[in-house]
Amino acid sequence: MDQQNYHSTITVNTSIAAAFESVQKRVNEWWTPDLEGDSERPGDEFTVRFGDTAVLFKILELDVNKKIVWQVIKSYLPWLQHKDEWTGTSLVWEFKPDGNSARISLTHIGLVPEIECYDNCVKGWNFFFTQSLYKLLTENKGMPNLVKSER
Repeated sequence: MDQQNYHSTITVNTSIAAAFESVQKRVNEWWTPDLEGDSERPGDEFTVRFGDTAVLFKILELDVNKKIVWQVIKSYLPWLQHKDEWTGTSLVWEFKPDGNSARISLTHIGLVPEIECYDNCVKGWNFFFTQSLYKLLTENKGMPNLVKSER
């Protein structure tokens, strides 16, 4: 059976540079404000938290205004039987001009229908990527998760 990684694309009436910068540097404004570390250069590591959920990413690749690759180094998803299910998966962000707009594609390699979190994680990406990031790019105000961890 072919694996079907999560994939989605949005087109936003903004520049490639603004789209790229929002994914690269403004993660706290569209995904979660509970973020530690840096997300700007290859080798940087950052952790995002949603309550008890925590995911540590490392930036593997950064090709300005074209592509970003985040690899999940460690994950803790407490509602799952396999709490580290995201560990080893990767997020690939691709940016392409589309007339006067920017086309942004997100592929979460390893987020496939066979894994436990697939349905809930797809709902999450559909919200944070297609709605919150979109709103940040069009209205300069995303809809990040506001649940803080109790560290």
